[in-house]
Amino acid sequence: MVGGFDPEEQDGRLGGRLLVAAPQLADPNFVRTVVLVIEHDEPGAVGVVLNRPLQVEVSEILAVWKEQAEAVPPPVVFSGGPVSPDAVIALARPAGEVEGGELKAVVPGVGLVDLSVVPEDQPVVLDGVRLFSGYAGWGPGQLETELEDGGWLVVDALAVDAFAEHPEQLWHDVLQRQGGTLAMLASYPPTPSVN
Repeated sequence: MVGGFDPEEQDGRLGGRLLVAAPQLADPNFVRTVVLVIEHDEPGAVGVVLNRPLQVEVSEILAVWKEQAEAVPPPVVFSGGPVSPDAVIALARPAGEVEGGELKAVVPGVGLVDLSVVPEDQPVVLDGVRLFSGYAGWGPGQLETELEDGGWLVVDALAVDAFAEHPEQLWHDVLQRQGGTLAMLASYPPTPSVN
């Protein structure tokens, strides 16, 4: 088992789970990040970084989604990752029960939204939306290698993770709620050499 990830579990697929950057992960794109994996299959994996808010108001790039973004503060665009920063991915919180096919579920209570369809024409009423500029992506076998090298911890995702009101605390909060050894990592100093 690697960082809470059993490769035999779910046929080794991580869609709908969280990747929490291990304290020693030095890639500046992912230091202390929490990534929600949207898809994971043979061609690779795609996810969005949940805890990197930008100083860009949603109204500056997609004004039509301003009201839904304000429902889940902070109403800013997030940096979803280093791949295709001009692409925008939206996670939504539906207002009620969702029929199959109305919203592509990522985790219970969170789904992907087609941003080409304006909010009032969506097939389901949305209670909140978070927009991500770019995404995190891995080619075939790349994520598995990073897991084996100890770069990521794999934990279960909760709907509240995608819409954390204080995203800068998400890395700490997700580790803390795991209990045991993982909870102890939550207090790991950002720069151990100056501790």
